[in-house]
Amino acid sequence: MSSQLLPLVAAEMLQPADPRAATMAGAIAAQYPHAARAVLFYGSCLREANLDGLMLDFYLIVSDYRAAYGKSWLARANALIPPNVFPFEHNGLIAKYAVLSEADFARLCSPAADNVSVWARFAQPSRLLWAVDEDARARAIAAVAQAAPTLLSLALPMAEGQDALSLWKAGFTLTYQAELRAERKGRSLSIVDADPDRYRRFGEAALADGLPPSPEQAAQRWRALQRRGKWLSVVRLAKASFTYAGGIDYLAWKINRHAGTAIVIKPWQRRWPLLGAVTLLPRLFRSGSIR
Repeated sequence: MSSQLLPLVAAEMLQPADPRAATMAGAIAAQYPHAARAVLFYGSCLREANLDGLMLDFYLIVSDYRAAYGKSWLARANALIPPNVFPFEHNGLIAKYAVLSEADFARLCSPAADNVSVWARFAQPSRLLWAVDEDARARAIAAVAQAAPTLLSLALPMAEGQDALSLWKAGFTLTYQAELRAERKGRSLSIVDADPDRYRRFGEAALADGLPPSPEQAAQRWRALQRRGKWLSVVRLAKASFTYAGGIDYLAWKINRHAGTAIVIKPWQRRWPLLGAVTLLPRLFRSGSIR
């Protein structure tokens, strides 16, 4: 485990967050009393002083999917196409939370992941707002500590510069090409520019520890990640039409917020959310928001 990076990750994850977000994390965990292991808070809301009107982002880490859902088809869906995503409201705040098992969370933060979805997010700042015990806390931190080395090792053969900030920017640029995302062009670089000291410290620590070996054919690996990532984005969108109440409205809100559009959902799109969601995909492409 990373000797220099791990303490940085732990210190960052254990920093306090908005008390309302912490309360919401506990409420999410309470829905899964026999399975909840940890709840992590991540995303742009970490930087916001006022959470009203925003969509908060959480990951719920569970022991396993059968413990979380029983014999429900949701357990199979979560295992086959992780994660499942659900809406949540608490004390006037709205959120969505993704569900992953401890094993899947660790794998998807590591170089063994077959897509960028988890390690690209957790290479960025996050907060561990709830854990069932010290073992769960340690496992969550150890998983997240793999995310930055995974990103940087894959960026290393593709980056123009070899300094920490160049690697971060190259890595985020590549991950934004590996998913369908509703962000304007340049978002990948602005992540690093918003807190260069943090990314320099984390990057230098990861480099000092030694990065995981990157594949010999890095460009080929990135093409595979991008193809699979875009396909998974569409499949997850289809799955969310069954698991996420109001998912079509959330998708429109997300595109409008990040791409500067003014999409208004039509009644037929709410009636047939899967078909409606598919009709919004071209707006993702036109906005230049392919991550």
